[in-house]
Amino acid sequence: MPPIIHIVRHAQGLHNVFPGNDALVDPELTPTGIAQCASLRASFPHHAQLTLLAASPMRRALQTCLHAFSNDTLAPVRAIDLLQETSDAPNDTGSSVDVLRAEFGDTVDFSSVSPSWTDKSEGSFFAPEIEKVVERARVTRRSLKEILGDGDGQAVCVSHGGYVHFLTDDWEGVSLQRRSTWANCDYRSYQFVDGGSNEVKLRETDESWRRRKGHQARPTDEEQAAWREQVFEDFGPHMRYKGP
Repeated sequence: MPPIIHIVRHAQGLHNVFPGNDALVDPELTPTGIAQCASLRASFPHHAQLTLLAASPMRRALQTCLHAFSNDTLAPVRAIDLLQETSDAPNDTGSSVDVLRAEFGDTVDFSSVSPSWTDKSEGSFFAPEIEKVVERARVTRRSLKEILGDGDGQAVCVSHGGYVHFLTDDWEGVSLQRRSTWANCDYRSYQFVDGGSNEVKLRETDESWRRRKGHQARPTDEEQAAWREQVFEDFGPHMRYKGP
């Protein structure tokens, strides 16, 4: 069976509690968020099959991965800068690798995180521009597929509510008013599929779809394309922070 990747949105962070908290830089989880992680750890049915834990290097994602999934066998968590959130708001901007290493110690492997991963200025790889984030998602899928290989391993990747839509290319229900349909600590499971022209795509597993949607029919590629086009038109080319 092809490898399975369980994509998780981080648990509740301080910025999720009050709109003004988006001015907090790289916020941590709230006590409610830590409780959400404990609930996810208890209910997640695939711990025994996991071979890799990966997360955005942002504090809330690393904390979610450690609280919900980490154990001695799977340590350390692999920090992957590609999984970070899309905007350049303070709460969506990470901390330096040196600061994070001092905080997380040997529970997290930061060896593949670029020193410039917090640079979201115009023209940078992580700039909050639609085209750049779309390309980053392409690179992320290819990278994750290479890491997992062709075996039957399973991985957890903890990311963010905005970025997971780019990563999965699922736009159902997304709008300016509702920028993510993923709740805190929500997880969905995917397998890699050939997207043509050396493109790697993700398809939600039947088990994951039924868990979320029951017997509802899956959206067609044409429906997803129409939703994507509308979302990108509504967002505009940039996703820059505009302040409180």
